[in-house]
Amino acid sequence: MRRLSEEKTRILFEKLSKYIGHNVKGLIERPDGLYAFRENRGRVYYGSQELFNSAMTFAPEEMHSCGICLGKFTKSNKFNLQITALACLAPYAQAKIWLKPAAEQQFLYGNNVAKSGLGRMSENIDRYQGVVIYSMSDLPLGFGVAAKSTMECKNAEPAAVIVFHQADIGEYVRSEDVLF
Repeated sequence: MRRLSEEKTRILFEKLSKYIGHNVKGLIERPDGLYAFRENRGRVYYGSQELFNSAMTFAPEEMHSCGICLGKFTKSNKFNLQITALACLAPYAQAKIWLKPAAEQQFLYGNNVAKSGLGRMSENIDRYQGVVIYSMSDLPLGFGVAAKSTMECKNAEPAAVIVFHQADIGEYVRSEDVLF
């Protein structure tokens, strides 16, 4: 586990700020201690500073993961968030969208969100802003990118795409046959 370079830290913070805005600082300086980001084999992990200090006792080739995997860097140095980052993003999300029960299943199958499945949404969502998707019972289901702003959604037709799908909790089930 090694520290992220300045360039990779900047890329990571830009991606996180699309979803949680200025709350990125809240991820690092938490009431229960100091947290950090570390990289191992192109994947970025999030955990407490104490956890990473304890992990330093292992040889780098023996260490597979430590903390919560937020995502990974591609070969072109872009950062892709994975669904495991949802637990970290949901408490700090600024833009939220709640789905009707009938639309939840479609989203969990990997489809985009149409206006007809929209239960409610936060005010002042900009186009192409990162959003966290919730069920009507406030269970985080995944995240995506807003296809339309809040103002555009009011005048959109029912079949119009409101959110582009990025990741959802159904990925665990869909990828189960690949893992075993």
